Amino acid sequence: MTDRNSEGGRGASRREFVGRAAGGACLLAVLPVRVLAAPPRAEESDETAVQLGYRHDTKSVDKKKYPRHAATQECVNCAMWQGTPADAWAGCSMFGRKQIAAKGWCQAWAPKPA
Repeated sequence: MTDRNSEGGRGASRREFVGRAAGGACLLAVLPVRVLAAPPRAEESDETAVQLGYRHDTKSVDKKKYPRHAATQECVNCAMWQGTPADAWAGCSMFGRKQIAAKGWCQAWAPKPA
């Protein structure tokens, strides 16, 4: 049996190929973890949040500035909420790729259709 490396280094052996392929597969298996990481959360100081009067907690909304606000209005029961009722943070169509708090509120709040 001849050693391929002694034949002028034309190619890797099957064993080397399988080893490198397995190593590459392991590397690819780790990469999606970063891709699937949760999107960033919206901050109350973000430009969109300021424009919409967003607060992480509906109880901290300025009642004088937003007289139409009601204590029962929360992001989780808004028509634009993109999560499930059990999610503490989820997407909102008003905030793009950023997540908002389920207990939050903004002036774009609209009741979920029945």
